[in-house]
Amino acid sequence: MKSTDSTVAVEADAERGAAGLAVWAVESGPAGPAAPRLPLAFESFLYLRPEHQVLQPATPTVLSLYLEDAAAGRTVAQLHLVLEENNALARSPAQAPFGAVQLAAGVSVAQLHGLLEAAETALCQRGIQEVALRGHPFAYDPSGAAVLAETLRQRGYRVTLAEQNYHLDPKRAYEAHLHPSERRRLHKCRRYGLHFEQEPPFLLPAAYEFIQACRLERGQELSLPLARVQELFRHFPKEHFLFSVRQPDGGWAALTVAIRVDEQVLYNFYPASPLRCNALSPVVMLNEGLHAFARASGMAVLDLGTSMLDSGPNTSLLRFKRHLGGVAGLRLSWAKSLRNK
Repeated sequence: MKSTDSTVAVEADAERGAAGLAVWAVESGPAGPAAPRLPLAFESFLYLRPEHQVLQPATPTVLSLYLEDAAAGRTVAQLHLVLEENNALARSPAQAPFGAVQLAAGVSVAQLHGLLEAAETALCQRGIQEVALRGHPFAYDPSGAAVLAETLRQRGYRVTLAEQNYHLDPKRAYEAHLHPSERRRLHKCRRYGLHFEQEPPFLLPAAYEFIQACRLERGQELSLPLARVQELFRHFPKEHFLFSVRQPDGGWAALTVAIRVDEQVLYNFYPASPLRCNALSPVVMLNEGLHAFARASGMAVLDLGTSMLDSGPNTSLLRFKRHLGGVAGLRLSWAKSLRNK
């Protein structure tokens, strides 16, 4: 894996407001993707941190691009692209819920063009013919997501997937926004003595087995093997949590792995409950506990994720998230051919 770095100046244009910014592009070396030279002007999403990317499998080469504001001494945008030489594809992320571009507040469409122009030029120089990006949910950073979407539209990227993503607002009262049917189920869970708990990480193997069995009952599979989940818990102990709903006898009625994506976002990653508990619907209580945890942590978003099957949207799951008081948002993926660039 070769390591190169280059600084590409963004075209100075006072009208566009892009003067003074530059792009630093660097390929990953033996230690993995390079960290920014200047401090980030924002907290990096977990999946975009170099130390997380080095753990993502199938990443022979990562091209990292940082948009730098030298006058402020800050990096104001970042993009990490996995280069797959065999099929001439660059993609972001490698293996994570999302990748693409993260940018600081105030970065304009004109300035973001500079980062993407440098990225496309560098990819063409390396023989890459196609680039694919999967963005974060708009709820994470509405203004930043809008700037990215508009910039990509202007650059000729096509939307390859538009998904509905639901989240809960921890500032809103949880029970007050439940559908009456889900409120009844929550009260039933309480009457039957179910309770929410945060579990210690050493229970992860047993919890994974429980979650996997619940998913198999519903004809679903887990996206990550146990060893990979354990690795993430080990390397990022402050960002990964186990939460459960336990029965009065101590048995599990529901479990999830939750991920702190950044200081504002908690992601309900692997919720699961066995079919035997359908009448109680303990996942309603599980989300109540996650909502309380996010609220106590000062977070702005409890991400419930998308609801897609291979055949299309999972309508029953979408309805359930709406019944939880979930707020619908957008999540986009894009692609662009570089053959004619």
